[in-house]
Amino acid sequence: MIDAINDALDVAMTRDPDVIVMGEDVGYFGGVFRCTAGLQDKHGKNRVFDTPISECGIIGAAVGMGAYGLRPVPEIQFADYIYPGLDQLISEAARLRYRSAGEFISPLTIRSPFGGGIFGGQTHSQSPEAIFTHVSGIKTVIPATPYDAKGLLLSCIEDNDPVIFFEPKRIYNGPFTGFYDKPVEPWKKHADSVVPEGHYTIPLGKARQVREGEELTVLAYGTMVHVAEAVCAAKGVDADILDLRSLVPLDIEAIEVSVKKTGRCLIVHEATRTSGFGAELSALVTERCFYHLEAPVERVTGFDTPYPHSLEWAYFPGPVRIGEALDKILSE
Repeated sequence: MIDAINDALDVAMTRDPDVIVMGEDVGYFGGVFRCTAGLQDKHGKNRVFDTPISECGIIGAAVGMGAYGLRPVPEIQFADYIYPGLDQLISEAARLRYRSAGEFISPLTIRSPFGGGIFGGQTHSQSPEAIFTHVSGIKTVIPATPYDAKGLLLSCIEDNDPVIFFEPKRIYNGPFTGFYDKPVEPWKKHADSVVPEGHYTIPLGKARQVREGEELTVLAYGTMVHVAEAVCAAKGVDADILDLRSLVPLDIEAIEVSVKKTGRCLIVHEATRTSGFGAELSALVTERCFYHLEAPVERVTGFDTPYPHSLEWAYFPGPVRIGEALDKILSE
């Protein structure tokens, strides 16, 4: 996935001289996860450059660049550090097109690793995606495979609205099943690691059907797509699994079709439970599919606590808790 993201940035910069990459350590060092490695050497220091350690400054500068014709792709080194830039994101970037009556746009794509599973503790493991889905004017995109990472990132960069592109760091180097005591397979053994060369895009707001099933619908995104798929396979559950890909815009049509078919819905995400995006999904499913539901909608999420270091696998929505939810929803 790291290679796919790097390739997407390279393709975008080669096609459009207005695309620039900026952030802490993205230039000479190539990014803390190496997602921008080699880009400064190829495209120059004026288009790939390091910034001060100031998330507010990074995003604020990007807003101005976008308003004057550039397409900046700032990186926030960890999603946990995006909060100092919220005012620039919410009050400026998200509102610019509206407040200027379309005279200015804010075509920036903010990349940031997010989520846990790497023992990063409370300040390197957060999943703040729900904050941005609440803000009108911002799109929120989360890939689950290298193929999607490249195609979605290119779509985000070419979009005229601000996009938050969260990269699940646990699956940078391979899909994660949630069985943390088992060896992790590299992406090269996974079908979705085949990434075409050159330019291609995946439309925002179009979910991916991971597998077809009849017993229940599973809604997930990012790392949890792979965890949910592995648990359903281990338990022999015939699940209809949807990888949402983007939370805003949301493919509500695909969700509705699936839930009306299966009559049951399980939502899985790593973020804290209260006001997590799963709550919005649960409300939408209930509003649109109530008379088709054969059991209450179930959610498996992180807990309403800071992400613990020593108890990471208790917090992480893994096979035990997902398995219990599957048993509950299928027994009703």
